[in-house]
Amino acid sequence: MSRDIQLKERWEKVVEILSNQFSQGEDLDLDAIIYLIGVQELGKFHREFKKDEKVNLMHIAICRLLEPYGYYEFDFVDKDGWPHYKVKEELPPLKAGEQTILMKDAIVNYFLEKELID
Repeated sequence: MSRDIQLKERWEKVVEILSNQFSQGEDLDLDAIIYLIGVQELGKFHREFKKDEKVNLMHIAICRLLEPYGYYEFDFVDKDGWPHYKVKEELPPLKAGEQTILMKDAIVNYFLEKELID
């Protein structure tokens, strides 16, 4: 099976699992899944987040997702329990489609690591 087909099938499985759990029958988009990963990484599930906190949650998720690729490194958790990362290597300039593929690949790898898909 080609890498592209495998990524597509695994991505669809991630979307299905998360959409069934967190959505009212609509497929979650990439941003919604990144947000959910940020909430998971923060570990504060039962609270409302302000707009700036939602942006920070997405940043946490992106850093965590791209950490295995060598772009970010976990640094510390602050007094409020928020994880912080430092940049190890700048992301190369990517076209929108390339960014999407990178993030989908990183999310699939995250769910493989967590053993939620195979």
